[in-house]
Amino acid sequence: MEMQLLDYYKAIEAKSADMLQAAQSHDWDAVVDCEKACGVLINELRVQAEQNVLSVLERKEKTRIMQRILRNDAQIRILAEPWLAQLDHLGKVPASVMH
Repeated sequence: MEMQLLDYYKAIEAKSADMLQAAQSHDWDAVVDCEKACGVLINELRVQAEQNVLSVLERKEKTRIMQRILRNDAQIRILAEPWLAQLDHLGKVPASVMH
């Protein structure tokens, strides 16, 4: 089954929720893995967005999805700050995390 444009946003949201859950569990390897998966989905979303247009209702849903993703991201960052500070102190901050 071919994914529709809105499906990519939903998949990114789901992976964002997985990333938040991993951060809440202090499973930083899983956070990094989820971040990589999000990157793949975002790249595919960009390709699909050039070829497809969302309807008015889909754009409203996209906005709701993006707001949830941003809330997840903010919570992840709060949880990750102590971990990132510790890694920075050790000189080992992964480049993928500091984008």
